[in-house]
Amino acid sequence: MSRLDKYLWSIRIYKTRADATEACRAGRIKINDVDGKASREVKPNDIITVRKANIHFKYKVIEPIDKRQPAKLVELYAQNVTPQEELDKLNAPRESIFLARDRGTGRQTKKDRRDMDELFDNLEFSCDFQKPTVDGTPVD
Repeated sequence: MSRLDKYLWSIRIYKTRADATEACRAGRIKINDVDGKASREVKPNDIITVRKANIHFKYKVIEPIDKRQPAKLVELYAQNVTPQEELDKLNAPRESIFLARDRGTGRQTKKDRRDMDELFDNLEFSCDFQKPTVDGTPVD
């Protein structure tokens, strides 16, 4: 048997055991859909869900261990069973709006600020990762 925090550190999900313990304390770890405490014992065939950012990784315990393993041997102790739709979130487009100003132009004026506010008020975003539009026309 192995403690949950030691196991997560051993199979290289977290870089330090303290990070694994903190993740358990923060509620980012579940074992078989139950919140996982750092001291909980891990058993074979347990499903561990790890939330990192907005992605929920799932691992099936093959064999509990206490000692940190080389990356090549991790697959002997844990199987990654993360659904494909969660893995697709890693490749989701990351768009941000940044208005560039020419170097040396100084601080923006009130008129510049009002123009930017008006632009942002007219932007419409959809949640299916399409390009933003201004008054219904796509913006490049």
